[in-house]
Amino acid sequence: MDFPKELRYSEEHEWVRVEGNKAYIGITAFAQSELGDIVFVELPEVGATITQDEPFGSVESVKTVSELYAPITGKVLEVNGELENAPELVNSSPYDQAWMIVVEISDASELDKLLDADKYAAMVQE
Repeated sequence: MDFPKELRYSEEHEWVRVEGNKAYIGITAFAQSELGDIVFVELPEVGATITQDEPFGSVESVKTVSELYAPITGKVLEVNGELENAPELVNSSPYDQAWMIVVEISDASELDKLLDADKYAAMVQE
């Protein structure tokens, strides 16, 4: 399973790609494979604030509904509107086309609490 080295990972299976003071957030390949076929993604509105370790949305698959937990705190700058019409992108392209939100990072030190790719891979293989 693929866990890109440049990303950071939460124990709740979200990934974070930092670009300056912005963070792209999505769910990992492991998470989408556990959920199965994604049929709906619910995301916050632009302008909302998400708080680290708190729910910010959900993904619905043919198996279950699962909450999304914020890996960091920040203000939502952008929401991936493609997922409204094509939620299956989460299954086919979890790290590229299926980013979910972009947030303005409130506290960069929160990134230190996230896992690197090797630690995340070890966690999901336990």
